[in-house]
Amino acid sequence: MFVPMELSRVLILDTSSEQFITLTEKGGVRSFAIKIGVSEAMAIERRLRGDQAPRPQTHDLLDSVIRLLGGELLKIVVHRLENGTYFASLLIEQRGELIEVDARPSDAIALAIARRLPIDVAEEVLAEASELRTEIEPPIEAGEDDDDD
Repeated sequence: MFVPMELSRVLILDTSSEQFITLTEKGGVRSFAIKIGVSEAMAIERRLRGDQAPRPQTHDLLDSVIRLLGGELLKIVVHRLENGTYFASLLIEQRGELIEVDARPSDAIALAIARRLPIDVAEEVLAEASELRTEIEPPIEAGEDDDDD
């Protein structure tokens, strides 16, 4: 079973090479963070803002190739969590055939955000990742959790 999710946060830290995105269950309370690279975080942030790069970036190129080859990206699925690493797939329809392409979650999410496509997570991944969330949290942004007021 797959659970519909939404991108709820992109955390870009100037002082770190590790960035984070958070997926939250649509209509639910479960969420989890995925550690991603700087370029992927910037690509996702750019797509959320609707900014166009002057030249196609890798995610733009992949999107164009899928469409030019007669495919349509239907959704992305985060389907496995193994040793702290998330695995995702692009689900593409081409001439009536469903094609599943292995992808890093950050790349898949960058594609999904630009096209406003569904992001699904396998129930077992969400259950495990939600349990781990209390142990592994992305750093708190300055001023985000100031209780000294």
